[in-house]
Amino acid sequence: MGMAMSRKPDAVETILVRCPNWVGDVVMATPTLDCLRDNFPTARIIGAIRRNLRAVVEEGPWFDDIIDCEDKTWPGFRRMVRRIRAMKPDMAVLLPNSIRSVLPFRLGRAKRIYGYRRSLRGLLLSGGPRPMRDRTKITPIPMQDYYLEICRWLGLTLPAAREPRLFIGHDLRKQGDNLLKRYGIQEKDKLVALNPGASFGSSKCWPAEHFAVTAELFEQHMQAKILLLSGPGEDEIVHTIITKTRAAIINTYPDRVDLGLLKPLVRRCNLLITNDTGPRHYAVAFHVPVVVIMGPTDPRYTCANLERTTVIRKELDCSPCHKKVCPTDHRCMKDITPEMVFEAGRKLLEDQEQHETVVLQR
Repeated sequence: MGMAMSRKPDAVETILVRCPNWVGDVVMATPTLDCLRDNFPTARIIGAIRRNLRAVVEEGPWFDDIIDCEDKTWPGFRRMVRRIRAMKPDMAVLLPNSIRSVLPFRLGRAKRIYGYRRSLRGLLLSGGPRPMRDRTKITPIPMQDYYLEICRWLGLTLPAAREPRLFIGHDLRKQGDNLLKRYGIQEKDKLVALNPGASFGSSKCWPAEHFAVTAELFEQHMQAKILLLSGPGEDEIVHTIITKTRAAIINTYPDRVDLGLLKPLVRRCNLLITNDTGPRHYAVAFHVPVVVIMGPTDPRYTCANLERTTVIRKELDCSPCHKKVCPTDHRCMKDITPEMVFEAGRKLLEDQEQHETVVLQR
């Protein structure tokens, strides 16, 4: 990746940060957002982010303002270019890798544009690191380190703690408390959440029937309450789990929990069972133990801050494939059994309880 150099821009009054396009990537980018805020404490920092992802970051300390990133359609693209021109940013930091993510900033006349120099996109940038390669292929590294490398290239002082952070404001905290109370969840309850969906595609999804059995195991053997988390378009998965299980499921689907309200719910959990998707990174940010069921994705992109995380994955010739839909038999997910997930979760819960006991005894 290269050594840090004295490239830190001076006379920076306005910084525009183009955030990643996936929930988990946004959470893993928060150490980079910390770094920018720490190194430019007096600058006006503006986040450009997809509208559906605003709730992930809008209560954090990173941005003085947030704008919707509208570069998917031509009218939205034009509006974004006009907004960037009106802001007159001294510096833009682009976390996505696409050429399309550069164009609004280039046409919006941002003075300096930094990001990864990948393929022809590098011609549109003022500078930035090149990804680490093993011959012709880019070497996967944890995304939080990947984003921070832009800051290193700029010569910025990197944060000592490189853990993702999320924030919950007073109103959102109260909203979450009220919802948990309506669900009948008390402070003493052991709460295990299931997150069976994945916006990436069906290849990331563990079978709903396996989640149904897992719910029973945690209810019967750990006396846990089971909270079922879900997103838009996941009604079929939710229906299958509820009809296939004998556990008393607390179903959040009718409440249409968005990415903001999801934060206090995940923070309250004692354990999260999830596919390799956004809520996994919520759990890490809130120090909630999490079992991640991983199939088609490369674990090297997320192998950081795993102290309370257990990743269950089958090593197969066809994995990781990063395909949205499995073209064969989906055995990378189907061969992971509910019993394997339960044992991993049980151990995480017991380790957490032992840790809390030690802390109380001190």
